[in-house]
Amino acid sequence: MLEPFRSHIFVCTQDKPEGVASCSANGSSRVLDAFRHELQSCGLANDALVTTCGCLGACDHGPIVIVYPEGAWYSGVKPEDVSEIVRAHIVSGKIVGRLVRSDTQALKTEILQHHEQYVAMMKAKDAAGVLPDNLNELTRGFMSSRVVLTALELDVFTAVGGGAHTEEVAARIHGDPRATEILLNALVGLKLLHKQNQTFHNTPVTGRFFADGSPDNARPGLMHTANLWRRWSTLTECVRAGTSVSRDRDGEFVQAFIAAMDRNARERAQAVIQAVGASGVLRMLDLGGGSAAYSIAFARANPELTSEVLDLPDVVPLTREYIRKAGVEARVSARPGDMLSEPLGTDFDLVLISAICHMFDPQQNLTLLHRAREALAPNGRVVVQDFILDPDKTSPAWAALFSVNMLVGTSGGASYSEPEYADWLKEAGFREVRRVRLPGPSGLMIGTRE
Repeated sequence: MLEPFRSHIFVCTQDKPEGVASCSANGSSRVLDAFRHELQSCGLANDALVTTCGCLGACDHGPIVIVYPEGAWYSGVKPEDVSEIVRAHIVSGKIVGRLVRSDTQALKTEILQHHEQYVAMMKAKDAAGVLPDNLNELTRGFMSSRVVLTALELDVFTAVGGGAHTEEVAARIHGDPRATEILLNALVGLKLLHKQNQTFHNTPVTGRFFADGSPDNARPGLMHTANLWRRWSTLTECVRAGTSVSRDRDGEFVQAFIAAMDRNARERAQAVIQAVGASGVLRMLDLGGGSAAYSIAFARANPELTSEVLDLPDVVPLTREYIRKAGVEARVSARPGDMLSEPLGTDFDLVLISAICHMFDPQQNLTLLHRAREALAPNGRVVVQDFILDPDKTSPAWAALFSVNMLVGTSGGASYSEPEYADWLKEAGFREVRRVRLPGPSGLMIGTRE
């Protein structure tokens, strides 16, 4: 049998309820990280495949690691054991006897008993009418989210820094010490902080993405998610009213929103450029371009291209600052205006409408596409990037959920389906209408001016 890798290492990372024996509770995620690091250090990253897996049935002796093709079951593996397993077993072919389970019959019995106990437990819960775990998690999911969002709003991860006691963090965030400690302990429970000798520390991930001073700090953009919390809390009233019941657009909201959109756009810009093509595009109009991330990316992809961003008056000063920082002021500009009523200009080769249509109702979108057509040169293209629903509007799940986000945040916005976009484009006078699927949650609808 042909084996694509010298070795295949399985590490159980199955999560289970707190208090229940599991590999995850015993630190299997750290074991997984240790294997990846050690294989890289030994130059074996391309020869040995490391894979996470679900429950293997020997939970009382975790973390469990299985190495194939030998089929060696290691139990109770700690991060400090990984180097020995890699160097002895993977490199030299010698199984580490002190960690391997050699009692195969006892191991099989243990696994089968675990399976029987699990099946019996599930039957008992069903017979008792206990709420299934997945439904329980759905209804209580807001708790973890709210803890993280509050920590971001208070800038807790920056306050923790390289390590801090409760009183230090409380003073830095202007919080009550008792309440701050409760919040910090919850963050430890969510594995977003470490706690040692009453000192709290950021994890490598939270220190990188949530703390000020890191080049990858995502907090400014994530503050938009914190702002969305207040809108989503009005969902019940929105369903009764049929539209958004909140109006919370202020300076801080706009700044966080543009930061969030900039992060999303920079992540997706290259995929969009690859799908659309920048060659031959000399003049581009970026409607509602926010941070100008797409205009900047297109300008860098084609040194002959110029782009103009049209956005609301309170956004344009932020747009110009993003353009200045990118060093493309000579070829990317921004002007204030309402895309549904202000003159758009003429003779553009490309009109980009990214993450805009979901904010408008169907008639507004049809009007916008008519206006985009008039702004294009002959054979110019309009590109709509958005969350595109399948015809029955129930999938993809993220696009359906985002439609709820538009319900609580706009007067008539929603996620729309591919047939709806296609009909609008054709009615607005576009030909060669097509959908382009991209990796991730959004896609493109493209049309060419008649």
